[in-house]
Amino acid sequence: MADISLNFEFKSPVSKVWDALTNSDTLAQWVMENDFKPIVGHKCQFWDKSIDLVVDSEVLLVDEPHTLSYTWRGGPIDTVVTWTLKQEGDITHLHLAHTGFTKEDQAFNGAKYGWAYKVDELKEVLGER
Repeated sequence: MADISLNFEFKSPVSKVWDALTNSDTLAQWVMENDFKPIVGHKCQFWDKSIDLVVDSEVLLVDEPHTLSYTWRGGPIDTVVTWTLKQEGDITHLHLAHTGFTKEDQAFNGAKYGWAYKVDELKEVLGER
């Protein structure tokens, strides 16, 4: 098994970062169009018609504003995405664990690069770039 583990820092308060992870309209600005709701058991999709990609998800854990976890099934992968947030002073620490890859292959590397790129877009959405 191979897992992605990435850490990010934001100047925005934890509540604003949490909203960007859980609000469908805000998620669409930096991840993909979606019908996400932060409700355990909610089944949803993320989609990008320009690259013919649909990701099926089910929300596994919602512990506002600390932890959010959901399945991420699309193309060749059947994985779990977990976001962990922690406020320390004026900094919000965000940890991404994307687990369940069978090996460090093209899907793994694509996801690793993709999340780093997407979180950079999140910084722009939050007004930090």
